Amino acid sequence: MKVALLSESPADETALRVLVTAVLRQSPQFVAPGFRARGWPNVAQLMPAVLRHLHFNTDTDALVVVVDADDSVVHTEPHEAPGYFHPHCRMCQLRAVYRQTTKRLPPAHGRARVLRMIGVAVPAIEAWYLCGRDDQVTEAAWIAGREKGALPYTRAMLKYRVYGTDRPSLPHEIDCALREVHSHRRDTRRLEHDFPGFAALAADLRAAVPRQSVT
Repeated sequence: MKVALLSESPADETALRVLVTAVLRQSPQFVAPGFRARGWPNVAQLMPAVLRHLHFNTDTDALVVVVDADDSVVHTEPHEAPGYFHPHCRMCQLRAVYRQTTKRLPPAHGRARVLRMIGVAVPAIEAWYLCGRDDQVTEAAWIAGREKGALPYTRAMLKYRVYGTDRPSLPHEIDCALREVHSHRRDTRRLEHDFPGFAALAADLRAAVPRQSVT
């Protein structure tokens, strides 16, 4: 399977290559270089152009898109109801961008469309990195803290925990990201349990193997 990545930084892309491979239990062919946006909302703005490029100009099978939730509404089970859309949920927004972009595209390169795999890190991808190292860092803990008006941690705290500084260099970010995701290389079940935003990405990936070709 040929996979393209759209993320918010080179460090994120590096970690995602490891995690995507872990979920699939095989190494896909990654489209290089990956596509990167300058944070949210640039990811959503860039995504249609990336999808059209991949669809018409390449034989890429799937696009993996991962963003931080930051302080947005967290995607929860009620959002999965048919036809439901929350305008402030980034998972809902990115899925809608995908639907709107691909619904009129003709088949190309032997497939109906480039498949979408979307993950949202709550509240930031550094929380995924800390999974298994700190039992208090979970998506549920973040949601409960917001509901009580007392966050269990901040995004800045998570970043400092991972990088040991509030201003890491890019090489240091990449080294730390790889170190933290290493424990999930053979088993992503803990990450999927603690972070439904990652579980959604994993489900998309597994649903694509084997992918259905256009006949």
